[in-house]
Amino acid sequence: MNARSALFDDVVGFVRSIYGDDYIPLHRPVFAGNEKVYLAECIDSNFVSSVGARVTQFEQDMAAFVGASHGVATMNGTAALHAALLLVGVNRGDEVISQALTFIATCNALSYAGAKPVFVDVDRDTLGMSPTALRKWLEAHADRREGGCFNRTTGARIAACVPMHTFGLPCRIEEIVSVCDEYGIPVVEDAAESLGSYVGDAHTGLFGRLATLSFNGNKVITTGGGGMIVTNDSALAVRGKHLTTTAKTPHAWEFVHEETGYNYRLPNLNAALGVAQLERLPEMLRIKAEIADLYAQFCAAKELRLVRAREGTTANYWLNAVVLDSVEERDAFLEHTNARGVMTRPVWRLMSRLPMFESCQNDGLEISHWLEDRIVNLPSSVPDSEIGRLA
Repeated sequence: MNARSALFDDVVGFVRSIYGDDYIPLHRPVFAGNEKVYLAECIDSNFVSSVGARVTQFEQDMAAFVGASHGVATMNGTAALHAALLLVGVNRGDEVISQALTFIATCNALSYAGAKPVFVDVDRDTLGMSPTALRKWLEAHADRREGGCFNRTTGARIAACVPMHTFGLPCRIEEIVSVCDEYGIPVVEDAAESLGSYVGDAHTGLFGRLATLSFNGNKVITTGGGGMIVTNDSALAVRGKHLTTTAKTPHAWEFVHEETGYNYRLPNLNAALGVAQLERLPEMLRIKAEIADLYAQFCAAKELRLVRAREGTTANYWLNAVVLDSVEERDAFLEHTNARGVMTRPVWRLMSRLPMFESCQNDGLEISHWLEDRIVNLPSSVPDSEIGRLA
């Protein structure tokens, strides 16, 4: 056995010391609270669709946790992001600056809005959009004039910027917003993965015009499928709820729709799950921080680079990630661990390498390509041994 295989076996052994001997998924949900009670209440009430008390409660409770004034619950995070882009004025034919190192949902939402992404590079330490790369690209390609900011190469309006807090690691969002403010570009934070992550004392999602969250089955908390727009802008929140409720004008019996709307509202059943999950969120975040610290100690001893939150920020460590030496080592690690029942995965293929987006303008994405070849996610669930502490 060579040295790297021995190291990979050490990783497998360490992961099993946390999660046990069965098959170990990357991230699984934990139902240890009032989920069944609240679901039964919904069924008994007959309010199982998008009209129900738990939807309103989940919106209010989530907004309060994040520190936002308003929450608008949606059927998934992609729907939330699509609606958020429309709320800040993204139109068909516009361009939106984002990052290529992201999940496909980010770019899918841009496509639904009829916009085309422009990709700028990420920072090596945060895995999120680099404000330095953003400024460099804007200085080279953008003009601010009457009517907005325009790409002097394509002539298209640059309607928004969508940075993403990758794996729950806060990007340099304050600097990103500052750069975008100079050019009059609204920022929509893709905070799908960063529930429970902070920059200083401020939760991610509070820096741009609005932000979106995801409660997919593999997130820190889940509603099965679900998402939310959070914002401090009352007008955007009101319009967001209207737009995601088929743009129906309120009336006791008439059906009048004043514009094209979307049937994006979260059902009451899903919201009931979310309310129960949110009750346990602080404890789950604390346990996940402990798991991340254990990984940090192990990786330091084995000279493996674990990605940690930058100074002054707090990550939820939704998924822990190591950076290996090469794409060859990455592939060997993935094969070794998955063959032994420990699920690991590479970071997403860069959006700029997918056929739908390969023609999109980018800045070369040097660091994004470097990270794509080296990042591997490790199992990051709350382990069985801790679930009793949540009950």
